[in-house]
Amino acid sequence: MKNKGNNLFNIISYTITVFVVVFMSAIVLTIVIKGIPYIKEAFVSKEIQFSLKLSLITTTISTIICMFLSIPTSYTLTRKNNKLNKYMRIIIELPLCLPYLVLGFSLLIIFSSPFGKALKHAGIKVIYSQLGIIIAQVVVNLPYAIRILRTAFLEVDSRLEFIAGTLGACKFTRFLTITLPLAKNSIIGALILTWSRGLGEFGATLMLVGVTRMKTETLPGSIYLNVATGDNGVAMASALILLLISSISLLASNYFTNKDLQRDRMKDVVGR
Repeated sequence: MKNKGNNLFNIISYTITVFVVVFMSAIVLTIVIKGIPYIKEAFVSKEIQFSLKLSLITTTISTIICMFLSIPTSYTLTRKNNKLNKYMRIIIELPLCLPYLVLGFSLLIIFSSPFGKALKHAGIKVIYSQLGIIIAQVVVNLPYAIRILRTAFLEVDSRLEFIAGTLGACKFTRFLTITLPLAKNSIIGALILTWSRGLGEFGATLMLVGVTRMKTETLPGSIYLNVATGDNGVAMASALILLLISSISLLASNYFTNKDLQRDRMKDVVGR
């Protein structure tokens, strides 16, 4: 009876898995098949070249900002165990549950306020500008990066830091010489995934800066504009470019993540 129950469970689980794989494959294949005939046209298009360049620049800048902010934040949340930290973690991760349009709308209100107007008078224009794209990407991806890095820092044995502290190392030295090296691969993986997510961000950007051709037009924005004007071929080609870049990013991220898994397995073997 037990074996029958196990077999039934295995069959159901495998069937569902196959369904999910087939469904996802259909989505990917649709992008590839529909995008390939127009890929050459897309690469020679000045508009696509502009949107690709803008996406790469803004995403790289926003990812650097995200990592600069998320590494110390994640470390603090894992090394200080108190009630305040729990509330701070909830507040930080709450935007993960909100639609990106809501986050973009909130940014629009903030930068339309007297504070935003003061920034504009000071020469810092956010709304309908390329700077707004970077800010939107940071707001969307920062909670995600913090969550990944928090998990990475939790996996680092804090006893090693404690031992280093007893030998006279200050907290900053312990962080640089122990925590960062041990979490290095996870940090690199988080950086790549954050960069990939930033490349595909659209909802918050749409609300804050809109989509203006050859001005605030990122690759997702280009897809939106081309679909709106009925140019589905170029839109699918842009989607294919995003798919290729994301695939490379995913492979790179998995490479560094797998290195961490192999290291943990080696630790288990040695421990035994």
